Amino acid sequence: MIVVFDAQCLLCNGWVKFLLRHDQRGVFRFAAIQSRTGQALLQQAGLQVEGLQTLLLVDGPTRWQHTAAILRILHHLGWPWRAAWLGWLVPAVLRDALYRWVARHRYRVFGRTETCMVPPSDVAARFLD
Repeated sequence: MIVVFDAQCLLCNGWVKFLLRHDQRGVFRFAAIQSRTGQALLQQAGLQVEGLQTLLLVDGPTRWQHTAAILRILHHLGWPWRAAWLGWLVPAVLRDALYRWVARHRYRVFGRTETCMVPPSDVAARFLD
């Protein structure tokens, strides 16, 4: 599975660091939206980098965005993160509205870096490009 994320967003970088810490089985690989691979995956999903307000999870031909991507990712981390599946009880229209609000304000609230995240050497192979 590939997590496509904004490598200049500090919230997104924190999410990737969280995943690296808790993905004990090494299920996830990562592609920054600023990379060639990330841009190709976004294009295949019909998304554009400019104004992007979603996380993208790619599993073969299947793609998930917004809270569906987060809930699927947490499920694959196992317990206790799998309990987040209770989030499916909240209608997607409400979950995704909150997600999009946070995504729109992520730079202002969490900050932004002008340089992309450089992965630690012990996990660098899990980053595409």
